[in-house]
Amino acid sequence: MELLSGLLSSLGLSGAAGLNASIPLLLVGLLARFGVLDLAAPFDLLANPWVLLGVGVLGVLDFVGDKIPGVDHALHLFGGVVNAAAGAILFAAQAGVAEVPPAFSLALGFLVAGGVHGARAAVRPVATATTGGLANPVLSAAEDGASLGLSMLAIFAPVLAALGLAGVLAWAVRLWRRGRQERAA
Repeated sequence: MELLSGLLSSLGLSGAAGLNASIPLLLVGLLARFGVLDLAAPFDLLANPWVLLGVGVLGVLDFVGDKIPGVDHALHLFGGVVNAAAGAILFAAQAGVAEVPPAFSLALGFLVAGGVHGARAAVRPVATATTGGLANPVLSAAEDGASLGLSMLAIFAPVLAALGLAGVLAWAVRLWRRGRQERAA
């Protein structure tokens, strides 16, 4: 049962990283720093104050930049690698998946976060084109909120996190389809 819970938690955290890399990294790092989570080495470095400060600074820059049309697209290009790498780290960092080979857990986290980020990056240009960029700050805030909520669920209610991840992906597909229909009309 611990393996399943760890896998669901890992999926939720890597999915949250696909939306916003800094939120789940900060949350996991802070919870490990205060003894709520136990991270295996070398992932316990996420609790290092300098790592937390660096992730926090990057998170603030991403939070602000992601609300600005044009800047957000550049961040999404760069974020394709960063978000996927954060997802890989978060997936592998979970102590409950120790039975899973590290290379496999890193690859799975990379794919989950990369897939979620890809869906996010596909929706944003459609929103920009159909709303003249006015929806971008709203979508960004929704992504940040979903990342925080998904991260919290992944840590404290992993089954709900897996369901939430499926909901986020379904929402992205629906927005993407609606945007394509509006552009075609």
